[in-house]
Amino acid sequence: MIGLLNLGSLVLGLIAWLLPVVNLMHSKKHDNRNWVVLSMMSLIACAISLSFQIIYNNHLVNIEDWSALMDTSGAVTFAASTLLIVTIFLNAITLVVYRRRIAG
Repeated sequence: MIGLLNLGSLVLGLIAWLLPVVNLMHSKKHDNRNWVVLSMMSLIACAISLSFQIIYNNHLVNIEDWSALMDTSGAVTFAASTLLIVTIFLNAITLVVYRRRIAG
């Protein structure tokens, strides 16, 4: 059951990246008023994905699997940082595009 946290984290991370891309693809349509909702869902998916990784690391600490923690700590840190940075970047681009469209 705990192993599903990694799969859930991966799926939610992909969702966090796909939602802003969908927003940007629909930016040319004049009736796309739910871009804020999709951006918020993207940020929430990113947060839950990162939470799953924290919970999984806590599980490894609780069962005292130090070798697993030492083996995966660097990769998890890199993946989590990448997920957060790319999600923020994509949502910032979405914000700029829609604000420009509303103002212009």
